[in-house]
Amino acid sequence: MATSILIIDDSPTVRERIVRTLREFALFDDYREAADGIDGFKALLESRADLVICDLEMPRMDGFRFITMLQTRDELKDIPVIMLTGRGDQELKVRGLEQGACDYVTKPFDPGELVARVRVQLKIKALQDALKKSNELLRELSYTDPLTRLYNRRYFMEALAKEFQRTGRKKGTLSLALLDIDHFKAINDTHGHQQGDAVLTALATVIQGELRSYDIVARYGGEEFIALFPDTSPAEGIAVAERLRASVERMVFPPPLELLRVTVSLGVAAYPAGGIAAVDDLIREADAALYRAKNGGRNRVVAMAGTAQHVE
Repeated sequence: MATSILIIDDSPTVRERIVRTLREFALFDDYREAADGIDGFKALLESRADLVICDLEMPRMDGFRFITMLQTRDELKDIPVIMLTGRGDQELKVRGLEQGACDYVTKPFDPGELVARVRVQLKIKALQDALKKSNELLRELSYTDPLTRLYNRRYFMEALAKEFQRTGRKKGTLSLALLDIDHFKAINDTHGHQQGDAVLTALATVIQGELRSYDIVARYGGEEFIALFPDTSPAEGIAVAERLRASVERMVFPPPLELLRVTVSLGVAAYPAGGIAAVDDLIREADAALYRAKNGGRNRVVAMAGTAQHVE
C-alpha cells in the first residue's frame, strides 16, 4: 500500500529540505506540502497521510491549533505528528507533546535524526494499525455467526432490547419475524451436513438481500433465523416476511443440490400490542405464530394472534 507524508511549514526551503532528505531513504511514496495549519488540515480532509511533520510557529493557523483540530476528527486523530521547533523552545516542545504530538525535531535539523524519528513513528503506526485491525476482527467475531456471517443471537438480543426501548419512548412500531427452514433435518440426512451448511449460507444471503439497510437479521439457532424490522407496522412486517418466504421458495442451488427446493415458515409479531410488555413477550408471540405456521402446512407466514393474517 502506498504511504504518504504531509509536511507543513511556512518556509518552502525547510519543506524542500525535508522532502529531499526523506526521498533519499525512500520512506514514502507520496510527498505533500502545506504552508500553514489551515492548508494542512484541508489537505488531510481530502486525503489522509501516514505521518505529518508540522512546524509549531506559522501564520494563520499554528501547529498547536492544527494538532488540536486533528483531535476533533476521528478519522484524523490517530495520524502521528512530529513537531518542528527551535533548539531553545523547550516550553513549546512540552506543550506540543501535551496537545497530542508524537515527537519533535529541532531546527535546523540533522538529517540522520529526522530519518530515525520518522522511522520510529512509522513503525509505531504500523503496530497500532495492526492492533486496531485485530481488535476490529475480534469485535466482529464476537457478534457474528461464523457460518452465515449474519449477526449472532447475543448481538441480536442486545439490539432488540435497545430498539424495543426506543420504540416505546417514541411511541412507534416495530415488527419481529422468526423464520425456520422447513424439513431441514431431511436435507441434512439426505445430502449431509456440509450441504446443509451450504443451504444455510445461501439462505442467509437471500434474507440479507431482501431487507432494508436498517433491518437486523441474525441466526437464532440451528436452522432458525430472526429478523427485526424497526419503524414497521404489523401489516408491513407481514409483507416483508411474505417477501422473504417467496424469495426463499425461488432459490436455485448448484450441483449436487440442483433438485433441492427449500421453503421456510415464518411467525410475525409486532409492538406495541396487547400482552407485549417486554422483549420476551414479543419473541414468545412470534414463536407461537411460527408454531402455527408449521402446523398449518409450512411454507407460509402467520402473524401473532389479534393481527390480520397473511398466509400462503
